[in-house]
Amino acid sequence: MKQQIRVWDAPLRIFHWLLALSVIVGLVTGWLGGSSWIGWHERTGLFIIGLLSFRLAWLVLGSTYARLSTLLGSLLSLPQYFAGQWRQLGHNPLGVLSVLAMLAMLSWQAVSGLFTNDGSVYTGPLYRLVSSSFSGDLTRLHKLGLWIIIGLIALHLLAILLHFVLKKHNLVKAMLTGKTEQQYPEQKAAQGGHWLAFVVAVVIACGAVYLASGEWQAKPPPAPAAAPAW
Repeated sequence: MKQQIRVWDAPLRIFHWLLALSVIVGLVTGWLGGSSWIGWHERTGLFIIGLLSFRLAWLVLGSTYARLSTLLGSLLSLPQYFAGQWRQLGHNPLGVLSVLAMLAMLSWQAVSGLFTNDGSVYTGPLYRLVSSSFSGDLTRLHKLGLWIIIGLIALHLLAILLHFVLKKHNLVKAMLTGKTEQQYPEQKAAQGGHWLAFVVAVVIACGAVYLASGEWQAKPPPAPAAAPAW
């Protein structure tokens, strides 16, 4: 029986599943729209910004296979991967491209949503920082981004299925348990990503949510009371 070794740290796994759930909620509430759902859509977007900010911090603070250096190293191994000589743990080169595309698109979608409006009642938390015409442009692109994210999710699920069918790699199980089978002696367990790094990343995420929420902006003065009709 092959040895099970650590590949994904707990904070990364928690991030992954929270992001998956949040994206589903964001897509559903954005699709439904309306005054009853737009508030939840905004809250979900802010939560996703917090998650993505955490992941950016975790690119530096996380364990071995969560770090940017490892991801970039995997990308440089693309020729070896296509030649069937890739023997590393973590995301393979195509997986890195998929992860980067998903994170980039979700970042765009979450940030652009801060400046959107529905043309009547709702405005994003940072709507006042841009012109109404620019907000309108961002709103149209934000709505288009929903379909791109759905497409990326479909590709992601297809890749997981193909890995399971063709290579007998259960990527879902690895993201649940954090461990995978050691295929080659040179593969080493993940190191780092301890509790202090986690606390720092969470603080960074909370700061990003605060900035995105617009709570730091000066409140607009109340509208003047209407003069009596007599």
